Amino acid sequence: MGRLLPVEAVPGPTFVDALRRAWDDGDAVLPVDPRLPAVAARSLVAALGGGRPVEDGDALVVATSGTTGEPKGAVLTHDAVRASAVATSARLDVDPGTDRWLSCLPLAHVGGLGVVLRALVTGTPLTFDVDEPATLVSLVATQLRRMDTTRFRSIVLGGAAPPEDRPPNCVITYGMTETGSGVVYDGRPLEGVEIRAVDGELQVRGPMLLRAYRDGVDPKDPDGWLATGDAGSVSDGVVRVEGRMGDVIVTGGEKVWPDPVERLLRRLPSVVEVAVAGRPDAEWGQRVVAWVVADGDPPSLDELRDAVKAELPAYAAPKQLVIVDDLPRTALGKVRRNDL
Repeated sequence: MGRLLPVEAVPGPTFVDALRRAWDDGDAVLPVDPRLPAVAARSLVAALGGGRPVEDGDALVVATSGTTGEPKGAVLTHDAVRASAVATSARLDVDPGTDRWLSCLPLAHVGGLGVVLRALVTGTPLTFDVDEPATLVSLVATQLRRMDTTRFRSIVLGGAAPPEDRPPNCVITYGMTETGSGVVYDGRPLEGVEIRAVDGELQVRGPMLLRAYRDGVDPKDPDGWLATGDAGSVSDGVVRVEGRMGDVIVTGGEKVWPDPVERLLRRLPSVVEVAVAGRPDAEWGQRVVAWVVADGDPPSLDELRDAVKAELPAYAAPKQLVIVDDLPRTALGKVRRNDL
């Protein structure tokens, strides 16, 4: 059995070299976010068993984003890493002779790590310098608004909800740490990926899924299906994601998904960022609450309600407005709704 080696995931060739050396020695790597304080980094390594061996064929232990609780360690094998890299590269028509990846997402998270893995598996050139030419990049929505997107042939967008005015070279992905990166591109599953909806919850099966969590628990059923915890549907091969099952707000017996409400509220000129979640309510069971980062004079609750009611049922309109300086997010831009 090999060892699990914690490696500080500082973007650059040094991390790539450390990854290669570990794999050559039969070890697996736990990428550790360099932005973590020393105490938090030690706690993460201890929680994910940095001193315990790994099984033959294990390549990585990647901490989940922790949006719904404490991070877990998803164990990805070399076979899973290769399957993900090959499938994503095929969907993007990657040509190692003409393409180059730009890595500019945190490497301790699967969205950023996936760029490095695709480059290594397929032999595609890789750069960490945003000023160097590149044809391919993986971004989150915040970066999309700050970069010249015309310089890339393809942009892989994950993390938070995509903007409505995304550029034509932008591919919207769906995936999670447990799936080894995105497994759905613009609503279509990658080659070798199966997706179904069971009782409104999306389930995924494919060769790039995790072997197990670091604690030994395998979240897949005996047939290899992984329950994602995301609500959605599959129709004519097209996957539609509604959001996390736990994010749905039940108010007065009606279900409200945060994403459609947030999309409408983002259109208001005074709204810079917004997050919607449910809070306990004596009359309605839950009430819809909007946390807003404002530009200049903040919007009123009536403005928010009018914007939502123009396109959605009245019960989806916020009943409370909270003005905040910023929203709690993961490193990949997902809102930590539990921290609102």
